Amino acid sequence: MFNLDEAARCYEQARKLDPKNAVVMNNLGTVYVSLKQYSKAEKAYRKALKLDPKSALVHKNLGTALLAEHKYKQGWQEYQSALADDPEIFRRSNTVRVENPASVQERGAMNYYMAKGCVRAGQTERAVELLRMAINEGFTTPKKIAADQEFAGLRGIPEFEQMLAAQNPQ
Repeated sequence: MFNLDEAARCYEQARKLDPKNAVVMNNLGTVYVSLKQYSKAEKAYRKALKLDPKSALVHKNLGTALLAEHKYKQGWQEYQSALADDPEIFRRSNTVRVENPASVQERGAMNYYMAKGCVRAGQTERAVELLRMAINEGFTTPKKIAADQEFAGLRGIPEFEQMLAAQNPQ
């Protein structure tokens, strides 16, 4: 019931009972992200990946924690690993969510790098939507997006061109 300290305690207890359970480690990492304890989250996710190296969800979660720590290159690498394991990972949404504790700037970074992942997965509409959010959250500018080669495949798509034009009135 969103009692994060109690959730962390319970997951720590579960980890002691079953130290080879990657799901427990992933969930513990998620609780730590919610508590803004990004270093602890990173450690929990890395332990989960040792137990289940092909878990797209854990790679995605680790990427998000790294982005929150402003480790953008490492976060993007984890997002790429998540996509390699499951090209649909950014399309899924869970019905249960913990409130996103990230600052506006951190959310902007996450949206920007998730947009890159969506481009690689061929999800152009979602990529444009995420780029819009990254701009609105102050993480990037239309000029930087236009210059980023990762987004070259979006050129010529009306929604992408409209987004850039709307953000860059002449």
